[in-house]
Amino acid sequence: MLDEALRAGLPIEALYVTEIAYAACPAARELDERGTPTFAIDDRTAAALSDVETPSGILSVTPMRRDDLRTVMMRAGLVLVLADLNDPGNAGTLVRSAEAFGASGVLFGRSGVDPYHPKVVRAAMGSLFRLPIGVADADEMADAASAAGVAVVGLTAQGSVMKPLTAQGSVMKPGVWPERCALVVGNERHGLGDWAAACSSLIEIPMKGSVESLNAAVAGSIALYEAAFKRL
Repeated sequence: MLDEALRAGLPIEALYVTEIAYAACPAARELDERGTPTFAIDDRTAAALSDVETPSGILSVTPMRRDDLRTVMMRAGLVLVLADLNDPGNAGTLVRSAEAFGASGVLFGRSGVDPYHPKVVRAAMGSLFRLPIGVADADEMADAASAAGVAVVGLTAQGSVMKPLTAQGSVMKPGVWPERCALVVGNERHGLGDWAAACSSLIEIPMKGSVESLNAAVAGSIALYEAAFKRL
């Protein structure tokens, strides 16, 4: 993760590292040599500072970057909106999928998980460092999207069986994605909730069998892939 942060150009403000990890990590030694405040810690301290069961022995401090909402929307080709997702693993996975499928930024709902929750950071695998990240509520997002000319597309859990990914509403035709759009993925238990009113179109993922819905990270990743494929 330290290497990912460095590749993304994030400044490292401080480094806490065990003796073994320091010897095994060229990046840690290079940062130390360049003057980054570097502190030697023992394994017990590393375990106390880390929230994982088996810490790597390296902990770095970086600024928590947060981009302006309107800036994220204005540069939109495809923006992922996490409508108050609570599970940090789902959120981080979706940030990673957003980068993989060409999204230009990610918005986190104000009532959902924090973008810099440790599990979000780990699940994103470096994508959080490279994508513009903003925070908004439904009304703020809708206003910014309208000002930027971005269509807001909500992902629902009521897909029709045996149909392709389809849209309901006047903005989209079945299988067609707007050139500039924000894809809204809802909360794990409550779906879009209040965010549905901010959506100009709703899409659904068809499923066979008796499955009612998909995990939020899986569903969102499928929709991101579909959006990237159709927009290309």
